[in-house]
Amino acid sequence: MMFVMLVGRDLRLIARSPALWMPVMFFVLVAALFPFAVGPDARLLGRIAPGIIWVAALLAALLPVETLFAPDLEDGTIDQLASRGIAMEVVAAARLTAHWLGFTVPLLLALPVAAVLVGMDGATGWRLAQALLLGTPALAALAVIAAALTAGLRGGGALAGLIILPLALPVLIFGVGAATPGALKLLAASSLVAVAIAPFAAAAALRGE
Repeated sequence: MMFVMLVGRDLRLIARSPALWMPVMFFVLVAALFPFAVGPDARLLGRIAPGIIWVAALLAALLPVETLFAPDLEDGTIDQLASRGIAMEVVAAARLTAHWLGFTVPLLLALPVAAVLVGMDGATGWRLAQALLLGTPALAALAVIAAALTAGLRGGGALAGLIILPLALPVLIFGVGAATPGALKLLAASSLVAVAIAPFAAAAALRGE
């Protein structure tokens, strides 16, 4: 029950944030700019389109990383939750769920637009949507861990990016290769492992352990 209440609170904060659509706008802009950088070769663009979409999704997941825990640490919300006996693992799991819903649902809604911009066909777009649904929990989990590790540090967003990017490589590799069932299974397994570890790792970082 407490978990559901925390997720609802976090989603309301995301909905009220003026930066709600920033990840989606960034996602679409990256997809729009890549064709200008690559050139008019439609076959080349079609081959690299899944990679473009996945890199855009990763960067979109990184955008709100400085706001995941730092504001709550500064205003004492984390201390209040701890004083009420709420485990930090529950807080971190709720924040992970809200962050995933907050950026993945808009990204999936914007995916058809991005797919058209990079010249992706319908079948590839559908497979990519499935891969994003399976792989974005891992991106959200990595973002939550990095946010907890860098909360309160000056330049925490840049440091969080340095933490996440190497760890996200397996997700990107399996996500780009999602045309094969084996890659989808590995992608789902990566997400399960990341989501299982993230609440405990983030909670330990928030407690300063």
